[in-house]
Order: sequence, then structure tokens, then C-alpha cells
Amino acid sequence: MANISGLDLNTYYSDYYTQATDASKAALSNTLNSVNKDSSDEEMMEACKEFEAYFIEQIYKGMEKTIMKADDEENDYMNAFGDMQIQEYAKAAAEQGDGIGLAKQMFESMKRNNLS
Repeated sequence: MANISGLDLNTYYSDYYTQATDASKAALSNTLNSVNKDSSDEEMMEACKEFEAYFIEQIYKGMEKTIMKADDEENDYMNAFGDMQIQEYAKAAAEQGDGIGLAKQMFESMKRNNLS
């Protein structure tokens, strides 16, 4: 990535996405920790879907690491914004239909274990 006026954009974007990822993990943790016996079915299912989206995101990121990348401007764009794109793909995958089914299984497990 470019170096503009002494600013290394690779470092800048890397720091930004590390913080964004940490914030995402913290938000997920807060959502999952907020589920208790008093939570409605909708709240529990939303927490399960958030976890499913996070799980899918981690799968996508693992798959992305296996791809050889070229050194070009398009790759610079993906380095800068690829994580956000992966997050959106993961959310979309979790929201379509039953997603991969993980959220539904988690929800049913919570119901069985008397968490609702």
C-alpha cells in the first residue's frame, strides 16, 4: 500500500481492522452474555445469528489465507476493506434462510437447556 507523506497506510489500516475486529468480538461477547432465562425467543435467536455470522466470517478469513495474492492496487483495496466485505458476506450468509443451520441448532439447544 502507498506511503503518503510519511504515513504508512498498511499499518494504519491494519491497526484499524484489528480494533474493528476486537470491537466485533466484544460486541458478540456482550450479546451472548446478555442471553439469560429472561431473554425472549427473538433476543436468543438474534444472539445465535450473530454468533453464526461470526463463525462464518472466521471460515471466510481462513479460506482467504489460502489464496495467493498479487502485489497491485486492487490487492491494496482488498487489504484495506476486505475484512468489512467478509463481515458483510458472513452476515448475509447467516441471514439467508436458515443460514448454515448453526443459529437454529444453538437456539434449540438453549431452549432444551431451559435458558428461556
